[in-house]
Amino acid sequence: MHLTLTPAKDTAAPIRRTKAADADGMAVASFVLGLLGLLVMNLFLGPFAIVLAAVALWRGTTRRGRALLGLGLGVADLVVLVTLMQVNHTVSWSF
Repeated sequence: MHLTLTPAKDTAAPIRRTKAADADGMAVASFVLGLLGLLVMNLFLGPFAIVLAAVALWRGTTRRGRALLGLGLGVADLVVLVTLMQVNHTVSWSF
């Protein structure tokens, strides 16, 4: 009788990130950044939200509505910034 040892096989499937999963994450991130941008640092967070939403839409996210909200909020961040700059003649928030 001859016994041979075989290496144990890993039953867990390797974790792979797909473009769709990455695009879904970008859609959610653009929404969160756009929402936060309305409150603080809209000069930086607004453009990041716009770029992330555009890339998520380009990659074909399944969360299209969230990406569009992120895009809209990113644009709103910049509109709020421009409005405050015109009213206060400064780039910073001052109440």
